[in-house]
Amino acid sequence: MTKPLPDRWLDLGAFIREQRSTSRLSLRRLSELAGISNPYLSQIERGLRRPSAEILQQIAKALRISAETLYVQAGILEPDDGEPDLARHILADHSLNEEQKQTLVRIYLSFRHENDGDPRPVRVGREEGLDEAAGSGGAPAGGRRLPAGAPKSSR
Repeated sequence: MTKPLPDRWLDLGAFIREQRSTSRLSLRRLSELAGISNPYLSQIERGLRRPSAEILQQIAKALRISAETLYVQAGILEPDDGEPDLARHILADHSLNEEQKQTLVRIYLSFRHENDGDPRPVRVGREEGLDEAAGSGGAPAGGRRLPAGAPKSSR
């Protein structure tokens, strides 16, 4: 079960603070290394701000931990359960910029969501630390919609 958003941001902030402490970095030094303002980092650590995936990536780089670790803490990615996860690989690809990564993840999750048969729109949105994703109401890549009650494709 996913934690409510305020709790998730508090947990993320506490995790970042713990990593900063373990790395023996002051708040000011981490903010310099990450290229973000000291007050903004303080607000993230206190759970008052929801950082974007790009900001999380900058913080992860400054802490010398994987961005995926922070994405999992923020609820953007699910913990690795051994199943293939294309979204995790997309976000880890250093040859793509953040906008490209977010676009690919939105498209991928939209298709997965549609194939799971859930009519609700996919959100990789501001509440998840990324831009809002497109809804799943469109047709699949082939342009055809499956009729209601049609068998779902296997993943």
